[in-house]
Formats: sequence, C-alpha cells, structure tokens
Amino acid sequence: MQAFTERARSYEHEDVVFDPVHYLPLIEKKINALDQAAPLTGWELPEEFATLRRLMEARMIKAGRREYVQVLRLLETFEMADLHAAVKTALRMGAIGFDAVKHLVLCQVEKRPPKLDLDVYPYLPRAEVGKTSAASYMCLISEEAR
Repeated sequence: MQAFTERARSYEHEDVVFDPVHYLPLIEKKINALDQAAPLTGWELPEEFATLRRLMEARMIKAGRREYVQVLRLLETFEMADLHAAVKTALRMGAIGFDAVKHLVLCQVEKRPPKLDLDVYPYLPRAEVGKTSAASYMCLISEEAR
C-alpha cells in the first residue's frame, strides 16, 4: 500500500503543481469535468487505462465514466504499478468493472491468485475483442484500385 508521500511543490512565480489523485473525489462528483479538469491535464497513464475507460463508457456511458474515476481513486491507496497490473489482468479476463479491478489489485498486493468467477458477477460483461485479418479488407477495394 502507498505510504504518505510528500506533495510536489514549485517555488517559481505563479507556477502551479497539481496532484491529479487529490482531485479525483471532486471529479467523481462532477463527472462531466473529467475531460476538462486542469489537474488531470498532462497526466500520463498507461494505455490500458484508456482502453478500460473506453470499454466502461461504451457499456454504461456516464456511469461508466464515474466507475472509471473510482478505478483511478484506487491510486489513493495502491501504487500505480499494482493498479496497472490489475487493469491489465482485468482487460485480459474481460472483467470490465470497478469491483473486478479492486479485487485484482488486492490480489496483486497480497500476492495471491485472483478468485474472480465471472459467473457469480453477471453484471460484469465480458469484453470480446475480435481480430480482423487484413485479407477481409480486400473486399472493400474496388477492382479498378487493385
């Protein structure tokens, strides 16, 4: 679990340093501010987080955005490396939801195997991502273009 860390400070004139995690509770309440919030500008998250957000929003729109912020709020307690590993596992399992990610991050920290039976959680949809072969696009090209 994350220990108390010193906040970043700047002593430059009119310089502002934001800690994105500090603002997540407010953004969770005002979810429409997620994309415009200055404290989150420039926050570099691993690409799996963007994938998780896209899948959550596709499933539940505004509620999915709020659930995504709940996942980010796990950074209040856990290290980024542990949460990132949990998000990757959730995506691989197709367990797209806050409850699943929270379970997986706890398992990551406690060094125990996850016991996430998706049959017990029917509200966690399984994400099925199909692969498209390049040959399937050939039918889109006209005879003249070939």
